Amino acid sequence: MADRLLFTKTGRAKYISHLDLMRTFQRAFARAGIPIRHTEGFHPHPFISIALPLSVGFSSQCEILEFGLLEGTPAEAVPERLTAAMPEGILVHRCWPAQRKLKELAFVNYILNFEYPEGRPQETESALRELLGRESLVVQKKSNKAKKGYTEVDLIPLVHGWSLECNRDSMTMDAVLAAQNPGLNPELLRAAFCDAYPQYTPEFVTFHRREVLDGEGRPFR
Repeated sequence: MADRLLFTKTGRAKYISHLDLMRTFQRAFARAGIPIRHTEGFHPHPFISIALPLSVGFSSQCEILEFGLLEGTPAEAVPERLTAAMPEGILVHRCWPAQRKLKELAFVNYILNFEYPEGRPQETESALRELLGRESLVVQKKSNKAKKGYTEVDLIPLVHGWSLECNRDSMTMDAVLAAQNPGLNPELLRAAFCDAYPQYTPEFVTFHRREVLDGEGRPFR
């Protein structure tokens, strides 16, 4: 049976790419002296898989890593030992046997913060509400498999819930998005907003993954 970790990725660590993060965990397991399962074959390597790889620049408090813990290390000792071998910004909070299938991971809760240091135009709220209230919002999404280099996707069916909170210099969107098959990267929402209302383009946007959810909206563990 596989095991899973729950970890956070914040601060400078959010700029670590997916592949580098995989290597970081491989080295951390070795430095912490935690024996894990390896693949078979001529060039075995540690069996490690991260569910729903996070985009570079996104922070998260709910990342899930799957691996195989071998005998010799109790699961409850893994978080502290592994965190001690990690770079700043990566904290391991929990280790447990994987019982639920990853395909049950249905939604992701993201926090998008649109920042306007010089002051937020009042019309930004009504503009974003208009965009998300449309019956359809078709955008082009890059695809290496498509002959044209992109596919078209309707974002509206992939947004399962949202709310807005506005301040003088920011607009925060709390959104529940489809996780997979297909999933929705919140960057597409930012791009769609800026394309539809270029006059309200924020100076920058931050993305934070707050929770991963099952089909009933409960935290996936």
